[in-house]
Amino acid sequence: MRWSTISTRSLVWASLHGRGLCEMSIAAYIDRVRLLFLVACAVAASTLGDFEEGTVEPISQAAAVLPSVSSRTPADVVAIASSNATLEALPAEPKLIDPAGAEEELIAEILRRLSVRHTALPERERVALVRTILAEARLYDLDPGLVVAVIEVESAGYHLAVSHVGAMGLMQLLPSTGRELALRMGIEWHGDDTLFDPIINVRLGTAYLSQLHKRYGSVHTALAAYNWGPGRIDRRIRRGADVPTGYPTKVMRAFDRNAVVLVSRS
Repeated sequence: MRWSTISTRSLVWASLHGRGLCEMSIAAYIDRVRLLFLVACAVAASTLGDFEEGTVEPISQAAAVLPSVSSRTPADVVAIASSNATLEALPAEPKLIDPAGAEEELIAEILRRLSVRHTALPERERVALVRTILAEARLYDLDPGLVVAVIEVESAGYHLAVSHVGAMGLMQLLPSTGRELALRMGIEWHGDDTLFDPIINVRLGTAYLSQLHKRYGSVHTALAAYNWGPGRIDRRIRRGADVPTGYPTKVMRAFDRNAVVLVSRS
């Protein structure tokens, strides 16, 4: 784990963006107080008989609309029974593959993994984060479980983490690396604090991990380069030294703990 401190600017970023200091954001807290006040008023008014029958509308909070993480359409399920098959030959309750259901199960599993971490994000932002992890992993042909494992080892899921060397955010990117990646990917860069945005951090971090994997052709070496820096790994390779194993081992252990659940990527 590389992060160790919470910087002053991470606290400033959190206060400006209304998240990060506690499980519920300030805006969400204010909304909750307003909701309770309105409910109390409605109950009191109903008791006094001031409302006419059928005129009181239920009070509810609008749910956040989250974007789909993939534009790919899953293949249709093919019927297995022929037209002349007998009723006895068919299963009593045929179970069809439900890609949408599988997707939701995968999201729920990653949310479970993040729930034991100090993400400092409200629930709806955690869901958006998980959808981003899935989308970016598929975009770069990486296992989403590997991306989650890197997040767990790098920051323990805390999006305001800052290491002693200045690496920032969920996937602990150095500002110089993040800025270069953002420029290449067409992502707006608003200074180093951009890396505190969990969605942007995951997009940049996953792209960087994919870049290293393509460069070295090995997950183990790519992970070592992610931690040590590709320049240092290149120098070790040139002089015939072994690639460090400590960091890759930590990540793969985190990956293997949940690999059974995360093996399928429909």
